[in-house]
Amino acid sequence: MNKIKNITVIGTGVIGTGWILRFLAFNKKVTAYDPSVKQKDYLKKELKRTKSSIEKLYNKKINIKNLVFSSNIEDAVSKADLIQENVPERLELKKKVINQLSQFAPKNCIIASSSSGLLPSELQSNCINPKRFIIAHPFNPVYILPLVEIVKGSKTSKIIMNEADKFYKNLHMKTLIVNKELPGFLSDRLQEALWREGLHIINEGYATTKDLDEAITYGPGMRWALMGTFLTFHLAGGELGMKHMLDQFGPALKLPWTKLKSPNLNKKLKDKIITGTKKQSKNLSINKLSNMRDNFLIDLLNLKKKYKL
Repeated sequence: MNKIKNITVIGTGVIGTGWILRFLAFNKKVTAYDPSVKQKDYLKKELKRTKSSIEKLYNKKINIKNLVFSSNIEDAVSKADLIQENVPERLELKKKVINQLSQFAPKNCIIASSSSGLLPSELQSNCINPKRFIIAHPFNPVYILPLVEIVKGSKTSKIIMNEADKFYKNLHMKTLIVNKELPGFLSDRLQEALWREGLHIINEGYATTKDLDEAITYGPGMRWALMGTFLTFHLAGGELGMKHMLDQFGPALKLPWTKLKSPNLNKKLKDKIITGTKKQSKNLSINKLSNMRDNFLIDLLNLKKKYKL
């Protein structure tokens, strides 16, 4: 969408900053707003840290002149074609901010929330001109991972959904249109199920964080990166595919292997997880780990292109 040129990013934490980096990589003019002065310094550090990754992935250099900071939320959105909201995942706070944005933004400005799982119909309930509101849920690091879940609320217009779909595709993103809203959307529902099981296993003393991460990265995670869950299981059924898979392993779904509810995240469990991940990191800084992750993901994306189904 060529007409979406001016973008305002509300909230410049990890996700907001990730969006800014992707927008800048595609030569968009970005206005950043965050009530915390410290976030400006964080954004500057990330611009410096990710420079080589962005150039490697997109073969483009970021023009820092396309980024301005605003200390006033009304001024920040006054000329926006699209607003990307990234405030903390609390329903009442998001509703309040989205209502503010809808009052100050131009009437045709698209308001997109990066919410990880709040229902868009609830978020747009107090919004002026709610038909322009959508969920555009990305994945960290936003400047590398292509997936964005676009979710409509009960009042969102089809035209806005189509415009958003084209806009994010032009940012080299894989848009996943979720036409029926559900809490947690799609990817996070799957992530949370795995996360809950991991917490139970650690809480009950069966394994460490390192054990569980290796159980994924050296096993199913390698298959998932190419084929996901269902196509992987289709292959597990041999020549008869998924039919045999369901006949053979379907009964196992009734076995008590999993726990649907999360354990109590008490101090003891928190300490186990924090200690475990600290040991795993081998005292490498977050910056070094992030750079390692970014380089790996870029190589993985290129590998996926080679083996695209």
